[in-house]
Amino acid sequence: MAIVRMIVTTVPAEMASQAERNWKEKCAPLMKRQSGCKLERLLRAKNTPGEYISYAEWDDEESIRAYLKSQDHQEIKRHNTNIAGAKVVVREYEVVN
Repeated sequence: MAIVRMIVTTVPAEMASQAERNWKEKCAPLMKRQSGCKLERLLRAKNTPGEYISYAEWDDEESIRAYLKSQDHQEIKRHNTNIAGAKVVVREYEVVN
């Protein structure tokens, strides 16, 4: 069963451009090459400056677990924590239809 993984990240508004650059240049290329990752997108909140959702569709839970054990995951975490004041919440959803 496909799984959607959403990572809600909030950064200070003045750091938003850096967060977008980090995702585009560093994180997205690493995510898109993961086995089982079917789609990776960054969503920017229209009414909340500095709020983003990294939206990823995965083939299955095994693919996510393998990614979480990978060096790529550690690298992505490093890029996300280099922004002072960043807050991250991870949520996973099963695709119903």
